[in-house]
Amino acid sequence: MNRYWFEFEDGDFPNGIKLGCGVTAFNYDDALYLLNEKVFKGTKLPKIKNMVENIDLATLDAGHVLPNISPPNVRGIWFPMGYN
Repeated sequence: MNRYWFEFEDGDFPNGIKLGCGVTAFNYDDALYLLNEKVFKGTKLPKIKNMVENIDLATLDAGHVLPNISPPNVRGIWFPMGYN
């Protein structure tokens, strides 16, 4: 499994998603599937501005992201919480 960090072009979505989305998935296509099904609920996925595969969690925002993640070693959305 791989950890992915996605950032999106500006859009009309909740503030947590504006920081980015953390996903653990089998591969990139699986990560996109999880984003589409769990976060964006089948609507058009916004344009991806940046994606990091195998993200080092220590590089993420220590004030907002790290205190608010679900376990990143389980397949699913680990940031923002509530989409798994």
